[in-house]
Amino acid sequence: MELSNTEQNATEPCHREEDAHASWYVIQCKGSESFRAAEHLTNQGYEVFHPVLDVKRRRQGKLATVTEPLFPYYLFIRLDQVVSNWRPIRSTRGVLRLLTFGNTPVSVPSALVEALRAQPHRQEGSHTYFCAGEKVTITEGPFKDLEAIFEHSKGEERAIVLLNVLQRPQHLNVPLDQLRKL
Repeated sequence: MELSNTEQNATEPCHREEDAHASWYVIQCKGSESFRAAEHLTNQGYEVFHPVLDVKRRRQGKLATVTEPLFPYYLFIRLDQVVSNWRPIRSTRGVLRLLTFGNTPVSVPSALVEALRAQPHRQEGSHTYFCAGEKVTITEGPFKDLEAIFEHSKGEERAIVLLNVLQRPQHLNVPLDQLRKL
């Protein structure tokens, strides 16, 4: 998995004088609308950080790269308690509310947000698609439609499976997109 460069560039900090006393806060978004909320808040001039990941998911039997939020339903916004205009936030499309304890907005340590921004890559384990010992079917190639047992991933795009050939188990290196769970 990888933090999307598009989202990083769209949310780069724009340093202004009033930012000296600004803090990061958390916005809760309506279901599956964090991208919309981030876009609308950015268009209104707010500094928004919406950490996202490019993740490979199975779609219609094939691996596809999709962009997903690191924290579903949440994003970060940088505001100054005195200078920033907080009113338009709650009526922004996709925004549910600003997280608060009682009536006090929850601030997030700047070090946490900076640490998230500094993480250009995140690794995804093989458990996301297949688990060791799980039965799979090979969907393409010379072993098409044969049943195998998933052993482990080999990098991001390949896997080692155990295939019974001539009454003996054989290790086979196949592309992940050619495997389907049984």
